[in-house]
Amino acid sequence: MEIGEKGISRLSVIPVRAEPGDKSEQVTQLLFGDHYTVIEISDDSKWIRVEIYFDRYQGWIDRKQHYTISEAYFNQINSADYKICTDLTSSILYNKHHISIVVGSILPISTNELFKMEEQLAFNGESKSLSQKREFDFMKQVALKYLNAPYQWGGRSPFGIDCSGFTQNVFRICGYALPRDASQQVRIGTAVESVDDCLPGDLAFFSGESGNITHVGIISENGEIIHASGKVKMDELDSRGIIEAHTRQLTHQLSSIRRIIKQ
Repeated sequence: MEIGEKGISRLSVIPVRAEPGDKSEQVTQLLFGDHYTVIEISDDSKWIRVEIYFDRYQGWIDRKQHYTISEAYFNQINSADYKICTDLTSSILYNKHHISIVVGSILPISTNELFKMEEQLAFNGESKSLSQKREFDFMKQVALKYLNAPYQWGGRSPFGIDCSGFTQNVFRICGYALPRDASQQVRIGTAVESVDDCLPGDLAFFSGESGNITHVGIISENGEIIHASGKVKMDELDSRGIIEAHTRQLTHQLSSIRRIIKQ
């Protein structure tokens, strides 16, 4: 293995860590089909630091979970309009073995028939084109698939997801690219002056006592917001922030609203 080698996730979910070690903090996850470049190798050669192609996020993965692909295949993935899985969970036939995958996984297939480049994969579940942009009605359907998914720092799957992983995944499925972290997402799109001016599909950002962005959610209709806090759920949003639906307490202080989808 060498620096610059290309790889792809051929597992359902791969944890990406802050440092090379199983006990290190998970900062994000690779889903099936996410591809990346190796940018560093640990001293003991057991861990590799990767840069994920679609959001440029960096972190360490276990070398045993690395799957090498050629430069040509890497470039093919970059330029091809592949599919993204829209089923909450599904199964893909990969080199004659079934692998469970989750919503947001990338499928290097153009139809439901077998596609072959360097590998053999087949899929007959629900999917859509990566490049196809969809509006809020579809976005809400996708977001609600994650309802009750448990909160997990660094997670990107319906079995564990964090607030910015949730917004990133939902927008990616709908054809829009967002950075990984809420502090990065707040710099995307155009500013919305107030809650009174917001539209369904806008992103609401929330800050802690320090003023730093610590949370993000997707604004829905009727004064509601879909976000991951404890679990993915729907709460109320007003000019102060998020009002927890059951306790009626203010749980997050509103900082700003950004519009990603051009109306």
